[in-house]
Amino acid sequence: MDANNVDLEKAKYVSLVTFRKSGAAVATPVWAAFQDGGYYVFSAGNAGKVKRLKNSSQARLAVCGARGELKGPWYDARAEILDAPEDIERALGALRHKYGFSMWVADVLSRISGRMNRRVYLRVQLNSLDSDRL
Repeated sequence: MDANNVDLEKAKYVSLVTFRKSGAAVATPVWAAFQDGGYYVFSAGNAGKVKRLKNSSQARLAVCGARGELKGPWYDARAEILDAPEDIERALGALRHKYGFSMWVADVLSRISGRMNRRVYLRVQLNSLDSDRL
């Protein structure tokens, strides 16, 4: 496994790129937890990245800082919006395991503000050529 991929799994933030209908890439720093061969991400249900994923599952991932500054190479990927309750629980469990107290705080604030029920969970899987480099 090369060091960059280990960094992708352990990074606090990853840049998730989704694509507009025009093909323009839009990058967003997100939390991502690796489990079962994929990266789990959460987002507000009305966020641009979620809207873009409804049009195209094409995505990219790279290690980044909290403000999106790149710290590693890009990996081509496919992303899906999770809708099965067991998949959502798996995603939430992976995020809670990785981010611990920080995720707990995010969950509490989301519940207080009424945003918890509007969250969407994503599964991002590296394309086979990229995952072969792991």
